[in-house]
Amino acid sequence: MERDISDSELSDDGSYASVNYPDDYYQEGLDPYEDIECEQEPHLPNVISVHQECSIPTSSDENHYPHKRALDSSSMESPQLKIPKLAIPSSTERKTLSKQPWKTEKDPDEAPANLKFAPARQPGVQLEDPSCESTPLDLFKLFFSKTTVETICDNTNKQAAINIKNGKKYKWEDVTIVEFYKFIGLVLFIGQLKLNKLIDYWRNLSIFSVLSPNALMSRDRYRVIARNIHLSDPGEAAVNYRTKKSFDCDRLFRIKPLMNEICHACRSNYHPRKNLSIHERLVPLNAKKGLLADSQTKSINRDFKMFVLTDSSNGYTVDCVIFSDKATFPNGYGMAYDAVMSLMRPSFLGSGYHLYLDNFFSSPKLFKDLLVLKMGACGTMLEGRRGFPRSEENALTKKSPRGSLRWMREGSLLFVKWKDTREVSTASTIHQAYGGDTVDRRVKNKDGSWTLKSIPVPAPVLAYDQHKKSVNSSDQMNQYFSDQPGIMGGYNFLFFHFLDMAVTNSYGIHVELCKKDTTAPMTRHAFIEELTTTLCGMTITLRKELKWRNTRLRRKTTHVPVLVEMPIPVRKQSYVKKVLKRCLQCKKNGVNIDSQWKCQECQVALCINPDRKCFHEWHQ
Repeated sequence: MERDISDSELSDDGSYASVNYPDDYYQEGLDPYEDIECEQEPHLPNVISVHQECSIPTSSDENHYPHKRALDSSSMESPQLKIPKLAIPSSTERKTLSKQPWKTEKDPDEAPANLKFAPARQPGVQLEDPSCESTPLDLFKLFFSKTTVETICDNTNKQAAINIKNGKKYKWEDVTIVEFYKFIGLVLFIGQLKLNKLIDYWRNLSIFSVLSPNALMSRDRYRVIARNIHLSDPGEAAVNYRTKKSFDCDRLFRIKPLMNEICHACRSNYHPRKNLSIHERLVPLNAKKGLLADSQTKSINRDFKMFVLTDSSNGYTVDCVIFSDKATFPNGYGMAYDAVMSLMRPSFLGSGYHLYLDNFFSSPKLFKDLLVLKMGACGTMLEGRRGFPRSEENALTKKSPRGSLRWMREGSLLFVKWKDTREVSTASTIHQAYGGDTVDRRVKNKDGSWTLKSIPVPAPVLAYDQHKKSVNSSDQMNQYFSDQPGIMGGYNFLFFHFLDMAVTNSYGIHVELCKKDTTAPMTRHAFIEELTTTLCGMTITLRKELKWRNTRLRRKTTHVPVLVEMPIPVRKQSYVKKVLKRCLQCKKNGVNIDSQWKCQECQVALCINPDRKCFHEWHQ
C-alpha cells in the first residue's frame, strides 16, 4: 500500500526534507544489502538513470540476498529502523565459514584467461570529421548545442512569466540564445576569477574592479537569469508537482531534459578505452531543501549523489546516473549494484572492458555478474561483504611485516589482502595474485632509523592505484564553475554541474584531437580563457575599448583637485615650500614645478594654474 507522507517531510518544491530513510549507511560507505544485518527490511533509496532498460544477469544463488525485497506496492512502506550491525563475523565464524587457507606470494597463481576486448565502436573521439580543426567553442557546442540552449531559453522565459504573474517584482525581458551563451561565458569567467561576493564583479570604483561583466550584462540581469533558469517545461513540472505526496512524483523531473542531452552527448562524441572507473561525485546543494532524505545532523546528506563512468586514461565522463530518494531499479540488490549495472551496458560499450571500483561498489556478486557480461572488474572490497572469504588459517595479523600478502581464489574471482601501513583488501577477476612487482616504502628499523625498502605488491593493488588516479583529477576539474558566489541552490545547481561536465569533456576531446595531429594541446586555463572570450563575443580590440571606457568613467566621477595636506602646523613662511609637491604632468613635459594641489582620486600633485592645464591634461 502507498504510504502517505506528512507535510513536514516535504519542502516547498515537493522534495523530501527529513524522511527517515537509511541514507546514513551510504554516507558511511556501507550498503544495507551487503554490509548490514537488520531485523526489519529497510526501504532503500536508489538512483534514477537516463536509461530506461538495463539487462542484468540473474544470480545463480537465489538465497544469496536474504534481504532482497519484491518491488510491489507493499515495499513502499518505511518502518522505523534499529541501529544496524556490520555483517563482520566473529573469529569463531571465520574459522568455520571457509576451509580453504590463505596463500602467500610464494604460492603460484595462474592468471585468468584474458577477455577479448571488443568495443562497440572504435575507442576515441567520435566526431563526423575529426580532421577538421575545432575551436573550443565548437567542442563546447557538442554538449550545449543551439537546440539545447533554445529549449532552456524557452522554459526559462515561461518560468519568469509565471513568477511575475505570481507577484515577483523584477524587470524581465525574454532571454535569447545569444544572450544565454553570454550568460554561460560570464559563469565561466566568474569561475576562473574568484572574488568574495557576486557584487564584486560589477564594482567600478575599487582596486578589484573587473572590466568585462559591465559591458556584457548588468549584475541584476545576470542574477535574474540565474534565478529563473528552468530546464523543463513549467507546465509539465506543475503536473508532476501535484503528485508530491505520493511516490509517483519524479524528484528529478526538472533536470531530466538537460541531463538526458548532456549524457547523450557524452556517450555519442567519445567511446572509452579499455580501462574504466565508476565513482561517486557529490554535488553540494546550497539550500536547506533538497532531493535527498536529509539528516539534520549531517550536512553532507543535502548533496546530490551522482555516479559517473569515466575513462581511466584521461578522466572523460562517459555517462552518469543521479541519486534520488525513489527506488526505480527492478533488481533490489542495493544502490551500488544497480548503479554499476546501469552504467556498464554491453549494448553501448561492447565487451572486454576492465572496470575499477572502490569498496563502496565492490562485492563478489557484482564481480561475478559483470564477468557474465564479459566485463572484468577489480577494486578494493570491505572484508565484511557477503561472499568475502572468512578463513583465518594463514591470514594476516597485526604483527605481519609490511609487504606481506595473502590471496585466495574461488574460481575466476581472486581475493587478495596486502599489508602496507594498514591492511588492504582487494578482489579481481582479471589479475593474478602476484606478478613479481615491488614498490618502494620507507621502513623504520629497530634502532629508529629509516631506510628505503622494496616490498612486494599484489597485481590488483598496483593496477587499481594506476587506473584510479584520473578519478581525482576529473573530480577536481568538475568543481570550477558550480562553486560560485550568489548562485541559487536547489535544482538549478545541477545546471552548473552539468556545465562543469561539458567544459571538462570539451577539453578532453581537444587533447585527444591534438594527440592525433601530434600537436601540443592548450593548457586547461588557456582553453577556458578562449572559450570564455568567444562565448562572450569579445576580442582583444573590444577588451582595450572596455578598459578605456571604464577608466574614463572612473576619471569623470571622483577626480577633483584638493589641497596637499600639511603634516604639521606651519608657523614660519619658510616652511611653506616643504608641503608643496612636484607636479607630475610638468615633470612629464620636462619642467620641474611644485604645486599645492593634488587629485583626490589619483593622489598626485598637479597644477591648476590658468597658464598650465596640467590637471586636465593628466586625466585625458
